[in-house]
Amino acid sequence: MAFSQELELNGVRIIQGALDAEAQAVLLEDIRGILRAAPLFQPVTPTERPLSVRMSAAGEYGWVSDRKGYRYEARHPSGKPWPPIPPSLFLLWEKYSHSDRMPECCLVNWYAPEAKMGLHQDKDEADLTQPVLSISLGDEARFRVGGQNRRDPTRSVWLKSGDIAVLQGASRLAFHGVDKSRPKSSRLMPNGGRVNLTLRVVT
Repeated sequence: MAFSQELELNGVRIIQGALDAEAQAVLLEDIRGILRAAPLFQPVTPTERPLSVRMSAAGEYGWVSDRKGYRYEARHPSGKPWPPIPPSLFLLWEKYSHSDRMPECCLVNWYAPEAKMGLHQDKDEADLTQPVLSISLGDEARFRVGGQNRRDPTRSVWLKSGDIAVLQGASRLAFHGVDKSRPKSSRLMPNGGRVNLTLRVVT
């Protein structure tokens, strides 16, 4: 059983050690199932700059980015529907989100050792009162959180494999990102790398 503790980072709830090693391994197998049905792809910004992370998704919607802009779509870029969200992720949502709705999207982000995610807001969803629940698997990553303005002061914490972050309430529109990772800092994936899952209500 996981030994967890909770901290607060500019309003974001961080549950450290939410998933023990066994639970992480089970969840990783669920993610591999998602990626067999919906392989990772590399999005580009509307100005055609490639993102450094590769992505996929599960659920009714997946998030995509290309020359047409940032948005949710009901199908993978291949044209196939996204696979369903695994039950293991619904259980985590029910436990930690404090939401009366169920997620419609699980975004899967794959971070190679050099990948980063610049400060951004999650605001493509229709109901911004609903939380975003983020699950870290694999290599440790430095997670940075600011305020609702890009120039607000930021704080950071190293997220480890099995940690969960919840953006909710005042922190729902906080700018946040990943500065760097510690390659091969987790035993979950011997070859290194990091998977970040974000559960979202889209509509």
